[in-house]
Amino acid sequence: MKDILFLAHRIPFPPDRGDKIRSWHLIRHLARLARVHLACFADDEADAAHLPALREALGGRLGEAHVEVRRAGKAVAGARALLAEKPVSLTLFDSDRLRGFVARLLERDEVGAIFAYSGQMAQFVPEVCAQRFVMDFGDVDSAKFAQYAEDGSGPMRWVWRREAVRLAAFEKTTAARANVCTFVSEAEVALFRSRTGLGNIRALSNGIDFAFFDPEADFPRPSEAERGEGPVLLFTGQMDYPPNIDAVTWFAREVLPLVPRARFVIAGRAPTAEVQALASDRVMVTGAVPDIRSWLAACDLVVAPWRIARAIQNKVLEAMAMARPVVASPQAFEGIEAEPDRDLIVADGAEAMAEEIAHLLDDRAARDALGAAARALVTRSYSWEHRLAPLAGIVAPAGRKAAA
Repeated sequence: MKDILFLAHRIPFPPDRGDKIRSWHLIRHLARLARVHLACFADDEADAAHLPALREALGGRLGEAHVEVRRAGKAVAGARALLAEKPVSLTLFDSDRLRGFVARLLERDEVGAIFAYSGQMAQFVPEVCAQRFVMDFGDVDSAKFAQYAEDGSGPMRWVWRREAVRLAAFEKTTAARANVCTFVSEAEVALFRSRTGLGNIRALSNGIDFAFFDPEADFPRPSEAERGEGPVLLFTGQMDYPPNIDAVTWFAREVLPLVPRARFVIAGRAPTAEVQALASDRVMVTGAVPDIRSWLAACDLVVAPWRIARAIQNKVLEAMAMARPVVASPQAFEGIEAEPDRDLIVADGAEAMAEEIAHLLDDRAARDALGAAARALVTRSYSWEHRLAPLAGIVAPAGRKAAA
């Protein structure tokens, strides 16, 4: 088949955060079908410098690449969004340079398909194009902003509500002109279909590298001094991401006091001042850690107390792959094909979550059984090969052979 153009809001390497994990596996699988060209943003110069490593990892299947450091600040992007009557999500990721790269590449008629990862990148796909257009939304972003508005207050509530409305309209328009739209779970598919009435929508789920996230693998463990005394409850994630901030703040204030003998470890890069303020004799905020498997192996159980969540939470799958017992909110559980009480525990509300945690801390056998079942489920059903198997049929028209 012809070449594929891959558009991404962050350079898809290294796979060290949720969005990059999905984009890395997507571009890796696409590169097995044909040569792939890349147009993407990077958070900073250090992030952009990963391009040579990405090229090497793809084994010569990466063609031309445009990696652009995103420099638009939120204030400027917000002003532009108001003037242009667009979502801020688009103006934050707008670029004439990237648009020009795409236009020049498409002029040569080498590209047969465009795969856009994350809704912001749809603005770089020409309104009318000869290429097959696959839009991977991942999740319904507009629904996330609607949740922010519902839970927010003051001026930000208006900002979030405006973003939700504008983004929902953009998502629908984009989906209507795409050949296929993909989401990470059937729940997101059902939500988007109910909002748009469109039929060109399907699930393309996340997987997990269970050979890497393996409790028997070789990786460092925290020292006894680092871990501290008593049971450890662990949360992992990017700690400047609003849903993660909300989750750990709520857990530390509402759940942890109901489990008096446990300690709460928040492990993840870029903790905001709000997250750092949670630190106490019972709450540890680690910041970035060299290898998250260290804390996953050292903890007694993993908590996933998200109240604002969309799609599949990679951090839950990572914990399950590491055979850790997980206590999750209903929002964190949504989209995960698992059986509650066998593969993980689902608890709704602070008291219910505290009760389940206390029970597991008292019963080592129950923790071990839950972790073993979680690991078995992940290895059985959540390999990336299995989850992305439909990708070839989505991108390549029927009857065409993929590149060797």
